[in-house]
Amino acid sequence: MRRMDRLIAIVIALQQRQESAQVLADKLEVSKRTIMRDMQALSEMGIPLYAEIGPTGGYRLSEGYSLPPLQLDVQETLTVLVALRALTAYADTPFNRERWTVIDKIRHVLPPATLHQVEPLLELMRVEVPKRSFKAPLLNELLAYCSDGAWMNAHYRSEKHRRWLLLKPKRVYAEHGFWYCEAYSPIHGEIRTFRADRFDELQDADPAAAQDQVGLISPPKKETADKYIRIRAELSYRGMLMVEQDPHIGERVHALQDDLWEVDFLCPASEWEWAKRFFFSLGSDAHVREPDLLRADLYERAKNLCNRYRAEAEKELVEDSLFDAKRNSHV
Repeated sequence: MRRMDRLIAIVIALQQRQESAQVLADKLEVSKRTIMRDMQALSEMGIPLYAEIGPTGGYRLSEGYSLPPLQLDVQETLTVLVALRALTAYADTPFNRERWTVIDKIRHVLPPATLHQVEPLLELMRVEVPKRSFKAPLLNELLAYCSDGAWMNAHYRSEKHRRWLLLKPKRVYAEHGFWYCEAYSPIHGEIRTFRADRFDELQDADPAAAQDQVGLISPPKKETADKYIRIRAELSYRGMLMVEQDPHIGERVHALQDDLWEVDFLCPASEWEWAKRFFFSLGSDAHVREPDLLRADLYERAKNLCNRYRAEAEKELVEDSLFDAKRNSHV
């Protein structure tokens, strides 16, 4: 970042809130000493800065001071438009109308020269979002419950149940083309993740009644210390791409050769069932080296799958043979 751009970024940050030199240094990826020199330069330029000393201290702008509106440069414009275009790939967002109008407004106020530079780059950059047909009409309500820190009664459709749950939402986020809500569930005794499109109805829950209900529900017993199992597997190119997409172990992939990769990680015992399903789904694109327990489980799953299709294939062969025999007898 050029120094002038950094100075402008500092002033913009201080317009929003008080910041310490260390926080500014971390955000702008420079040393604290550089930020101190920048503060001196801003003061010499006439920017009304002052510092507050103490544990909660930092730099501030004098009351009422603000920069005039800034024009975005090409890279800043590209950053905003790429992010907004990714958002439009979701079937629903908390800002359905705004996501389109803000793009139009940005394009309208851009200088023609900047727009001319940005348009070709937009065609070369894309944040891939899987297309989903599921609607999540209660997104705004979920966001409001998160913002208020309020309890809610939610009618939720899981793969096994349709039921009312008492929940306290913590955050809403988008991933893999779906919207999710993390919420504390007393009946489960932990924070769980719920698909936003599976909420059918939300109702306010009385805070006092909710707390009473939380006290009556005994959370499921959990081990005090989670055990870990080391999993190591070799991956093909396709297997590497699939594992890299996993949010938990994607960063544990490394190359062994030009066309061979490996994932090596410690799996919590509580996620053992997930690990068995996940590596079985990779098929021949993963070769599990350890542990032997996982290798044995994958063998049994593959054998059961083979037996299922072998039985069906043998049944079809018998039926075909009977049909041919009957047809030949008539001839």
